[in-house]
Parts: sequence; C-alpha cells; structure tokens
Amino acid sequence: MRLLPIVLLATSALAAPLHADELRDSAKDIFAPLPSTVPAVKDNRITPEKIELGKALFFDPRLSASGVFSCYSCHNLATGGDDNMETSVGHGWQKGPRNSPTVLNAVLNEAQFWDGRAADLMEQAKGPVQAGVEMANTPAQVVDTLNSLPQYVTWFKAAFPEEADPVSFDNMAKAIEAFEATLITPAPFDSWLNGDDLALSDDAKAGLVLFIDKGCSSCHSGVNVGGHGYYPFGLIEKPGAEVLPPDDKGRFAVTETVDDEYVFRAAPLRNVAVTAPYFHSGKVWDLKVAVQIMAESQLGEELADQEADQIVAFLDSLTGTLPAITVPVLPAETATTPRPTAEVLR
Repeated sequence: MRLLPIVLLATSALAAPLHADELRDSAKDIFAPLPSTVPAVKDNRITPEKIELGKALFFDPRLSASGVFSCYSCHNLATGGDDNMETSVGHGWQKGPRNSPTVLNAVLNEAQFWDGRAADLMEQAKGPVQAGVEMANTPAQVVDTLNSLPQYVTWFKAAFPEEADPVSFDNMAKAIEAFEATLITPAPFDSWLNGDDLALSDDAKAGLVLFIDKGCSSCHSGVNVGGHGYYPFGLIEKPGAEVLPPDDKGRFAVTETVDDEYVFRAAPLRNVAVTAPYFHSGKVWDLKVAVQIMAESQLGEELADQEADQIVAFLDSLTGTLPAITVPVLPAETATTPRPTAEVLR
C-alpha cells in the first residue's frame, strides 16, 4: 500500500507569517489551480452535442427502473453536487451503504467511488444505473427506453455521428461523462494561486499553512485537493464505529487484499464546506469536527480550537462557482417506452 510522505514547512517559516509570494510558492508545489477549459478525458472527445445529450441523461429519471431516480437525485447541483444525506436513497426507497460523493470537479479525480472501483466517470456512470439499491435498471432496458424516444435518437446521432447505431449503453455513459466534465467550480483558492493576494482571508492563509505543516496535504493535494491515492482510515488511531462502521471494509471489496481493509480513496476537498455530511459513512455533519477527527486519526494531532477554525477557513476558500446550467426539457414518453416498476428484486 502506497503512503505519501508528510510535507512540512520549515520551522523558521512558521515562526513568522509567510509573505504571500513565499506561501504561494509553497502551495504551488503541492496544489494546482483548476483548468480554465473543460478537461479532456481519455477515449471520449468532448463536444457540445455530447455535453447537451449528457445533460439530458443526467437529469432523466427514466434511466432508472422506477422512473423516479436520476443521476441528479444523488448529485444535486444546487446543493454541492451531492444529496446532503448520510447515505443515498434509491430504488424501492432502499438506503445505500455509503455517502454520495460530489460530482463537482469529479473528472479530476484519479478514480471514482470511495473505493476507487471505477477508473473514470464513464465507468462510474454505468454503476448506479445497474445497482439494485440505486436505479435498478439493465443496459438493455435503458437502450430500449432511449430508442423509444425519437428526440433521444436524434440527439445520439448528433453526438456520435460516426456510428451507425449510436444509441448504446456505452454511449449513454460517454455522454454523461462529457457533461460531468463541464462541472468545474473555480474558487477563491484558485484566484489566490493565480496571483490575487486578496482572494484569501488572513485566517484562510493561516489555515493553509497549518494544512501543509500538519500533514493534511500529504493526502489532500493536487488540483482537486485530494481525489487520488488510497489510505487507511485510522492510520494512527481508528475512529469509533459511529464514524467507521466495521462492516464496510472499503477498498478490500475491490482488491480482496488484507492490507486494503478500511482503506479508502482520499476525498477531494473542493466544495467540502457545502457537502456535509462527511466521510464514506456520512456520520459527521460538522466540518470542524471532521477536521479534528482526521487530524487525530490520520496524523495523531490534537488541534487547538483556533487551529481547527483556521483550517476550516482555508477549506471554505475551496467553495467554487458552478457554471450556469439550464434544466433540460426531456423528451416525452411514447407507446413503446418501457413502463416503470417499483419492484425490488431480492
């Protein structure tokens, strides 16, 4: 299991406040500002037609067997790109096992889901559609549904003009990936990294120094301030079962390797201030408490009250601006559209 080294600022730098340029230089060695254009994704060229199709699919509940749940159900763009629930509710009102991660900036993650079982957003988009506890549908029924709606057939042809039969489960996922790649949220921290000294408050700058010095940035680094690397939850001291449920062994379910028990992908921290509750279990609703738990369990640090407040001030600077999104008008059902079902298969 790969563990990144803890990055520390020099003691002399902490003895007195860092000048803005010195702190920025240190931060640029660890973090990066968001890209100014839509990121490219592997094997899926992003086009306006693909984005518009993906947006419609993202909002369309008919991708679920019940006709109730859409991608938007668990990834509400009005509430931080997640559903602000402990764990999500899905087909037949079943409760899922983990907290829903934000979709905002998710294209920049190394892998998707808490355990990294999906390599990219295309693969991720297929999972919830087929999961019995989420949308409970099948690829065949999704394709039948989309083919029954003439407007969708037209949109798929425009998005995938080189294909003779463009309406497919794979292309559904590619289109959703293309739309989600546009969900980039530039934040005050990006403005500051790009040279705006006034973009961060003094408390946020102090929190950034602490975030680096205490070792938080050894896991939460890069453009998404996390979203890459896998680490045991409780590297120094395991939190209690109320935070770390013993029956969820994290990445172990993917690799079946003992060393991966209770190992999870480092959470991306962009927009973390608006995506409570926290952790894969969704058991903690207060960001300051979450920061204190992480300091103790991962770093063996008991933060002073002011230190925790300042780190939260830094994390607040990661709250970004969502691009303007118009809710799409979806095609109407036809006589051949599969009828919804609420039956839960056991």
